[in-house]
Amino acid sequence: MSHIIRKNTASRATIADVAHHAGVSKATVSRFLNHRDTLLSPEIAGRVAAAVQALSYTPSPMAQALKRGRSRLVGLVVADITNPYSVAVLSGAEHACRQAGFLMMLFNLGNERDRESAGLRVLSGYQVEGFILNTMGLEQEAVVTPALQGRPVVLVDRLRQGMDADFVSLDNQQAIAMCVGHLNEAGYDELLLVTEPPAGISSRQERVAAFEALHGGRGAWVASRADDPAGLIRALQAVRSRATRAPALIAGNAVITMRIVEAVAELGWRLGSDIGLVGIDDTAWAPYVGPGISAVAQPTDALGTLAAQCLIERMEGLDVPARAIRLPGVLMARGSTCRTISG
Repeated sequence: MSHIIRKNTASRATIADVAHHAGVSKATVSRFLNHRDTLLSPEIAGRVAAAVQALSYTPSPMAQALKRGRSRLVGLVVADITNPYSVAVLSGAEHACRQAGFLMMLFNLGNERDRESAGLRVLSGYQVEGFILNTMGLEQEAVVTPALQGRPVVLVDRLRQGMDADFVSLDNQQAIAMCVGHLNEAGYDELLLVTEPPAGISSRQERVAAFEALHGGRGAWVASRADDPAGLIRALQAVRSRATRAPALIAGNAVITMRIVEAVAELGWRLGSDIGLVGIDDTAWAPYVGPGISAVAQPTDALGTLAAQCLIERMEGLDVPARAIRLPGVLMARGSTCRTISG
């Protein structure tokens, strides 16, 4: 039994096996595989072809690409693959890469701040031709830049100060303005933006700045941590105590939306009537939680597609100033922003 296992696990033939079987050199086999069999005699070419067929030899696409000077690999580094946003962007980027003849390699940071340069080095070792980055963005450029090794980069959702790279993102100012306008029209009088700590994360900072510009004189925002549910509950109680009618919350992303839903349930409140809620990032579960969670749907597939297209253009030699592309979101209004009872 052990002999059979060893035979099966070592079944992939190599170019050396083909050369030995045909009684020729590896260089001769290489010429044949690279369609240069006109340099070989018909008898030699026939022997190599027979050996390839007999051994079911399949050339390594990676090895062939590297011989041509191109790996046709794209590296994608994401902060957290469990975030629905990351998965949706990955899908759009992967499809665009595949359509253009590129393959994508993924490195997930798992929200660990010190893994970014390590991930870039790992992907560089596979000879990726460029990077799409949706990262924490907290490691110093002196550490990150050498790991990129001069390859083109496209940033998704999160800018990096000092990095001259194309950038694609939701239009955060438009998204927050849409949320505030919707909540005001629905009759909520005290608004609160709830976000994860914004320090160093450009998308969160942009949302905070937009909210403060639109509603700063009449509301506030609060940073929420996963390890502080009690702090979130206190913030919700405080905003409700200030409201003359029902207050409303804007959640900075889908993770915060779910934390708020949990806190509201613990307080025994009803979404929509006791407190309003609209979140950035629409999810598959949003229509089915409580009365349905209102949310701003990000054009995630388009963002991923654009990121891949921008990167492919750069890898093919495009040399223009760094581009910033911000796409609008779409408001999906549901029961969590429907006031049915006066406050």
